[in-house]
Amino acid sequence: MLIDDFNHIIDYWIAALDHYTLEQLCTKPSAESWSLGQLYMHLLENTDFYIDQISICISNNDFLNEEATDDAKEMFRHNTFPDQLIEGPPENASTPQPTSKDHLHSDLISLKMKMNATALLMAKSDFKGKTKHPGLNYFAAEDWMQFAEMHFRHHLRQKARIDIFLQQLTGND
Repeated sequence: MLIDDFNHIIDYWIAALDHYTLEQLCTKPSAESWSLGQLYMHLLENTDFYIDQISICISNNDFLNEEATDDAKEMFRHNTFPDQLIEGPPENASTPQPTSKDHLHSDLISLKMKMNATALLMAKSDFKGKTKHPGLNYFAAEDWMQFAEMHFRHHLRQKARIDIFLQQLTGND
């Protein structure tokens, strides 16, 4: 089930927070890259947007006949993002640093609860509308939920690169 996959991956990210200090979360590998904390902030902000899109999809039948791009269909078919660095929109450069680990933790828990509540509404809804993704055209509610989970998994590679940087910085394995 989509919600089970989402819960599994968000639980991983929640548990991973325990392994970092706020200083580590805010340390950037380079001037143009994100810190791990900014990565968490990105995941929170984007997933909240995806949940909003799900809510719209399950409240109407708008854009029912519209489709996702071929690239998006391929991603959904393989249940993963392409294994490549993806250049995000320019506003990603202004992703803020977290203010505290506790804040990140509580925001992740709230996000998980919001997604689970939305999944319950999704299961009861007779509406099958779609909303437009900024680069991949139209997604239905199920697509947005799958996309949210895939997005968390996609950023595991980035997290791993930041982890290596932080280990080298501190000399810990």
